Amino acid sequence: MKIRDARRGQIAVGTVILAMLGSLIVLPGATAAPQQPDQTDVRVPSSPVITADTEWKYLDDNSDPAQGHEDIRVWTKPEFDDSAWKTASGSFGAKDGKLQSVSGYLPKNLLNHYIDGQARPAVPTYFFRTTFDLEAGVAEQVEALTGELVFDDALIVWINGEKVAGYKDARVTGTTNLEYAGDSAGSPVKREFSVPGATLNDGANTVAIALYQDRESSSDIYFDAGEWKLTGQTAGETPVENLAPTRVILTPHGDMKTEQSFTWLTGSAEHTTGEVQIRPSAGTESDIRVVEAYNVGKNTTLPEHHFSATVTGLKPGTTYTYRVGTEGGWSEWYEFTTDDPNVSKFKYLYYGDAQIGLDSTWPRVVAAAEERAGKHIGSVHAGDLIDVASNDTQWKNWFKGMENSATTTNVFAAPGNHEYSGDRLMQNWKAHFEYQANGPTNETIGDLAKRAEGDSDVARQYRAYFDWWEQFARETVYFADYSNIRFITLNATRDTTFLRPDVLPSCSGSECPSNSVANLWIDYQAAWLDHVLETSPQKWNVVTFHQPVYSTSSGRNEPVLREKWVPIFQKHNIDLVQMGHDHTYGRGFNNDDKTEVDGMTTGPVYAVSNSGAKHYNLETDARNVWTNNNATQVLRGQGVTTYQVITVDEDTIRYESYLVEVTSIANTDKKPGDLYDSFTITKYDDGTKYVTEDGVEIPGPDIDPITVCETTPNAPATAWDADKVYQSGDLVFVDGQIFEAQWYAHGTVPGEAYGPWSALTTCGVDPAEVQEWHASTIYQAGDQVLFDGETYTASWWTRGEAPGASQWGPWKK
Repeated sequence: MKIRDARRGQIAVGTVILAMLGSLIVLPGATAAPQQPDQTDVRVPSSPVITADTEWKYLDDNSDPAQGHEDIRVWTKPEFDDSAWKTASGSFGAKDGKLQSVSGYLPKNLLNHYIDGQARPAVPTYFFRTTFDLEAGVAEQVEALTGELVFDDALIVWINGEKVAGYKDARVTGTTNLEYAGDSAGSPVKREFSVPGATLNDGANTVAIALYQDRESSSDIYFDAGEWKLTGQTAGETPVENLAPTRVILTPHGDMKTEQSFTWLTGSAEHTTGEVQIRPSAGTESDIRVVEAYNVGKNTTLPEHHFSATVTGLKPGTTYTYRVGTEGGWSEWYEFTTDDPNVSKFKYLYYGDAQIGLDSTWPRVVAAAEERAGKHIGSVHAGDLIDVASNDTQWKNWFKGMENSATTTNVFAAPGNHEYSGDRLMQNWKAHFEYQANGPTNETIGDLAKRAEGDSDVARQYRAYFDWWEQFARETVYFADYSNIRFITLNATRDTTFLRPDVLPSCSGSECPSNSVANLWIDYQAAWLDHVLETSPQKWNVVTFHQPVYSTSSGRNEPVLREKWVPIFQKHNIDLVQMGHDHTYGRGFNNDDKTEVDGMTTGPVYAVSNSGAKHYNLETDARNVWTNNNATQVLRGQGVTTYQVITVDEDTIRYESYLVEVTSIANTDKKPGDLYDSFTITKYDDGTKYVTEDGVEIPGPDIDPITVCETTPNAPATAWDADKVYQSGDLVFVDGQIFEAQWYAHGTVPGEAYGPWSALTTCGVDPAEVQEWHASTIYQAGDQVLFDGETYTASWWTRGEAPGASQWGPWKK
């Protein structure tokens, strides 16, 4: 017997009775009803319902299809009138406003690329509609509608007004139809999808698609629906219910260029096996690898199982599609990208305590951070992800807020004291997170390991603690390298239940480690931290943990952490110390790193963030832990909820903190959405480092110029500022090069081949002289350039095409 959707399976009782008596009773004035078609021969069609020849109605003129209707998604509904829209079949796209290849995909139909039809900004959203028909009785026999989509940059699919799929759509707010979304991935991506048959109806079925540009300066757009087919149910079988896994999360493991860890919670307690199915996103079904997962066990409250797996042998800088689970319990297909050794600029997010407001504040914080950052490689969390570790609803809500981020980027999490609440052995933490076991060992804690040598009671007890911590405390202390940065995670909570071995040798006397196990735990990590920083090959090193070495909120102080860890941070001039716990905001530096220039320091930056709805008051000036311990607070805030976007480049780290909530006790006039705090860390290859407040000139590696290139003959220019808005004709200099804005520009770094900036000349060189060719420069017919020692003349307008690249190109010697 088949089990079908109730809206299809119900038949009125009166109808049944009439059907039974129909051959005996003829109602007065009625004629016999026409015979209904025989449903026994109805079959699910094997031919595709959507093909390359399917006609699409589409809208590409930057107008809102809802036209003021109170339901902004009215255009996705079957009854919507799209008769005024354009009509075409096949693929759609544009490259620089022209009908040309989009990274190897050649569109059949040209989409209007720009709002004004001529130049940027690009149209943010395109709208498509089509229909396909199913004969009577077919819909209830359909198991699924499957197909393939190729698109750039983001896309959402609706069927009969119901959203059935969304790809790279985390930035879509749903408050307007016209908005930018996606993550600047570059080339079009291919996605397979499957929609349950219950979504379909007999008769007409309406497909609606929104295609998004990721930004106003996007250089291309593409959409191709491919073929969509129906899969029928097997007669006499009950459809298998898919009890999908939840809490799917990516965590770093080993070499992030070639390895990736996955963890998830099964959808059923009966699912006792698990695996990862993975393939390159550009590949096909035949490229799928299957990696068996291991059963981590259960958390403290649920009967379902947690599984983890680590996939090795991946290719650097490659995007992969994956799903996790088992038969009868598969997740949807997700996507991630491995570390690319050729990319030195990327972003990550830094969150403080989520803890309170997990079903309200937390998802808004993550959504705001994801939208602000756009494409990023992951997030660091400074502990207290939840309030009570044994409360599974809180874990559920934390993961729900992180659902898009955790499945597509890596999570670097540090435990806080509330991860021990109701779970002193951190069973829930270990079930949810899989981190590499590269924490402290006897080989990596230096001279501290000597305390465990010998057969004395003291040595045996030290050995018991160290051996226990090496095994039991791993995944709470670890590091991971990505590109040119090392992420280090420490466990600053000193819970004696967690730290005590199952078997602890007896020991008496003042020298026994059991007398000061909490301090020993901090010493143990300090020794390991010293080793990890000493041996780090990375240019940048950042550390994350929970309790701050410089407390910000009233009544809090961590003298042991400050005594043991700050000297290590200062010794190695670590770049950024990311903390939480105090439910306030703070950022500053150790006074040993001051310079003679106001707003410039040369050492570690210490930051405390709060990303939840719990707020404390700041400490009084008299008891300020910073000022009383040789440190300066650049900014101290209460009553605020923030997230931080960290941009890492070859020579700089740019730190920006943004407000999400501002409460009644806040000591700021800024509003939610505002930039709250920002600064730049600059480090040159010789190790010279400067931390500068916004507006402070950054010294060069060998000289200390206040002005690098204020003017050049016939081209006065100022230093480019990421926060400044520029108009057409404005001149700036970056790295000794003068650039001219071709149109409105804000935040786009000069030098991109197709951005708003055109290279004009080199500092100190008259622009009238023949210049070296530059990819971002716009050249007109007759312009001359130098390239590989040869002089070339442009035959027509060109940009980005190197001289000599093609004999048919715009350049002639």
